[in-house]
Amino acid sequence: MSRRPNTSRRFADGGSIPFVGGLHPKSRPSPLLSIGLVVVGALLIVGYLYHGSGGRSGDVAALNRLDGGVSCTLELQRLIPILKKAYGDSMRKVLHVGPETCSVVSQLLKEEDTEAWGLEPYELDDVDGNCKSLVRKGVVRVADIKFPLPYRPKSFSLVIVSDALDYLSPRYLNKTVPELARVSSEGLVILSGYPGHQRAKVAELSKFGRPAKFRSSSWWVRFFVQTSLEENETAIKKFEQAAAKKSYKSACQVFHLKPLH
Repeated sequence: MSRRPNTSRRFADGGSIPFVGGLHPKSRPSPLLSIGLVVVGALLIVGYLYHGSGGRSGDVAALNRLDGGVSCTLELQRLIPILKKAYGDSMRKVLHVGPETCSVVSQLLKEEDTEAWGLEPYELDDVDGNCKSLVRKGVVRVADIKFPLPYRPKSFSLVIVSDALDYLSPRYLNKTVPELARVSSEGLVILSGYPGHQRAKVAELSKFGRPAKFRSSSWWVRFFVQTSLEENETAIKKFEQAAAKKSYKSACQVFHLKPLH
C-alpha cells in the first residue's frame, strides 16, 4: 500500500562504487559486496533522518521529503495529538477517509477513549496483516467517495479526510464534501495540499484517475460558501492554540467545518 520510492534502487542505479574500482582496476566488484554496501548506506541514511529529526513526527517529515512531496495522510499522523486537544470528546468516534487509512486508524485506536474507522477510496495494494485484519473486521472499508457513503447520517462524531479530495474534480466535490459532513455529528476536518507542494507520480495516475489539483485556501473558502458549509470558528481557534503550544506548523492546509444539520 505504500508508495514510497525504493531508495536502495536509486543508489544501485548510480553505477559502481568508485573506491572499489580503484583498489582492483582489472577486476569487477563482487555483486554481494555491492549489495551489502548499498544496504549499509541506506540504513545510515534512514538512521540519520530519524535521529536528526527528533523522533516520530520528524521521521514523518523526512519520509515526506523522500517522497518528493507532502503526504497529508502522513501529516495527519503528526496532527492527531493536536486534534485531540482541539476537539476533546468529539474525537470519541472518528472516521478517517483517505489512502493509507489502515495506518491512521491503527494510530487512532491507540488513543484513549477513541473508536476509529477507515474508508479507503482506492484499491488496497500490498497491505500488511494488520490492515487485512481491520478490513476483515469491517473497521476499514473500500468505497468510491464520488458516490453516497455507506453510512447513516451522524454515524461518527468527527470525520477527517486527507489526500482524497485533491484528486476530485469540482463536479464530484460538490457532492462528496457535503456527504462527508452528513455522516458527522460534530465536525469535519479536511487536510489538503498547498498549491505547488506536491504532484502525483505517473505510476499513481492509474490508481487516482487524475493528477492531484491543489487549490488555494481562498478557493476552498468560496467552495464552502457555495455548498452551504460553515467553517467551525471554535474548533479553528482551539486547533491554532494547541498547535502554537507545540510550535507546530502543518505542511498541509487544515480546514475545520461544522456538520450538516
